[in-house]
Amino acid sequence: MIVPNTRRMARTLRLLGICALLTEAGCFSLARPTPPLEEYVLGAGPRPVAALPARDSGGLTIGLRRLDLAPYLSTTAIVVRRGSKIVTSGFRRWGEEPSAGIMRAVAVSLGAAPTILAVDVAPWPVQAQHDYLVQLHVSHLEGVAAEDLTATEGEIHVMASWEIIRSQDGTLVARGETDRRETGWKVGDYLGLVTRVDKGLTGLASDLATCLVRIASATPAPDAVAGGRLVVCGAR
Repeated sequence: MIVPNTRRMARTLRLLGICALLTEAGCFSLARPTPPLEEYVLGAGPRPVAALPARDSGGLTIGLRRLDLAPYLSTTAIVVRRGSKIVTSGFRRWGEEPSAGIMRAVAVSLGAAPTILAVDVAPWPVQAQHDYLVQLHVSHLEGVAAEDLTATEGEIHVMASWEIIRSQDGTLVARGETDRRETGWKVGDYLGLVTRVDKGLTGLASDLATCLVRIASATPAPDAVAGGRLVVCGAR
């Protein structure tokens, strides 16, 4: 009686094992491969080369305050806007908080300007001294495409406004805006998107440097108390 029961049990186990293997094989054949995670950072592109006049010891020192970033951009997901819809990909993301990347890219490009001696990003040491403080407000930093899902051509939009404050007395001396768009972006090309965003931030830094030159060369220096005019800068 023992032998038949043993044979019956062994036969049952073999059948169960075969079923398990068939089921597992079926799962592998039906499963879709998971796309690899792609993470991107800003500020990795080539920086502008400072042109004449050469930098000297009289350059300006700048402090970049904490960034004011539009809420829908405050995510590690890279944003693409189709009409009024926000589209993100779970497999293409920023490799860090976007505020950190934006500030680094702007600081590096601004620091390359011949009139700028040094740029600090908040938080900085208590003893740090700056000629001017800059407050940035970034409202657009995304790929843009038509709402029609068949559209394959889009553009990159980088838009920001800013205030420049004289560090010595806290006087608001200038405000400005950058609104840069670059066409030719292929929808779905995230490397191209990041590269063009980098280019837009380099342009933002250039606009800031130009505005700072206007302030520094103003005679007398803009001063709200003394009745001086507020410098308004704008660039496209």
